[in-house]
Amino acid sequence: MRRLIPKNLHLLKLIRRKRESYWKPTVEQSRKGFRRWHQRGYLPHFDAPHVTQMVTFMLADSFPVTRRAEWAPILREPDDSLKRRKLEEWLDRGHGHCWLRREKAARLAEEVLLEKNGREFQFQAWVIMPNHVHLVVDVWDVPLTKLVGSWKGKSSRIINLALNRQGSLWQEDYFDTVVRDEAHLKKAVRYTEVNPAKACFVKNPRDWRWSSARMRDEFERLPWQRQHASERGVHAA
Repeated sequence: MRRLIPKNLHLLKLIRRKRESYWKPTVEQSRKGFRRWHQRGYLPHFDAPHVTQMVTFMLADSFPVTRRAEWAPILREPDDSLKRRKLEEWLDRGHGHCWLRREKAARLAEEVLLEKNGREFQFQAWVIMPNHVHLVVDVWDVPLTKLVGSWKGKSSRIINLALNRQGSLWQEDYFDTVVRDEAHLKKAVRYTEVNPAKACFVKNPRDWRWSSARMRDEFERLPWQRQHASERGVHAA
């Protein structure tokens, strides 16, 4: 049965306005699944090749029905940037079962995320929190919608099996923000990796086990960034 998309008039108007002034895909890019600005009834999404995106997706019970009176007003916030910030502050409070607090679940989630890193996309940063995930990812030739669907689908199956649970693991929708420039990229990476310290789980972000922060060297480079730097040095020589 085909899922019905909720009719959100404000969101529809926003998407139409953005589509008039932003990038449009070629025929070949459309065939690959790049949908430019689009929506699924809840949040605006941008999907284009060769851009860097900051992405957040969360566990299905991170917004408990029993506490709807607390989080429902956030969804009515007209400023999308402010809405996202308030929702992420809510996530950091750790509501729900927080399945990703379990070492086995967090490890499996990270393995799924990194499985095709460097082949279909490239991470600039990531962190797995108890009830949500933040990513900063270079999108190449696979649409972000497909990447998120693949990450959530596979991790849901193997984590449910490992934890002997059933039902939806992840919320259906996700947040994404296009990284505009180098300054924005640095801010997005820092926000992602500092999240565990901000939530008071650790003092030093490098001490959080399920994060790119722990892999950085003294020059703040990830392993593949060190490799690229080394390769450029060899070529220059």
